[in-house]
Amino acid sequence: MIRVKIKRDNGQIKSFQLKGHAESGPVGHDLVCAAVSGITFGAVNAVLELCNVPLEIDQAGSEGGFLKVTIEDMQPSPDLEKACLLFEGMLISLQTVEHDYSKHISIIDK
Repeated sequence: MIRVKIKRDNGQIKSFQLKGHAESGPVGHDLVCAAVSGITFGAVNAVLELCNVPLEIDQAGSEGGFLKVTIEDMQPSPDLEKACLLFEGMLISLQTVEHDYSKHISIIDK
């Protein structure tokens, strides 16, 4: 199961962590894993490309199954607002996957 933890600061997403494997299909053909990877890496790439917000990105281990992204500077700015909006969109997409595949993904939003 993929476990997603969202941490907030003043209501805005400060960091998120993904841990585990969906195991909803054979390696290389796991649709839940592909969806979660596409959603999260797409959001991170969008923030890196469109927002001047420093991110700390940790992909511990070479076998995958772990990603932690933290916004390093939470000073109010238009770029921070854009980054937070992109991450909120990511969360909504992940919740859609969780709704349909709750045996393979669990989200905790604190």
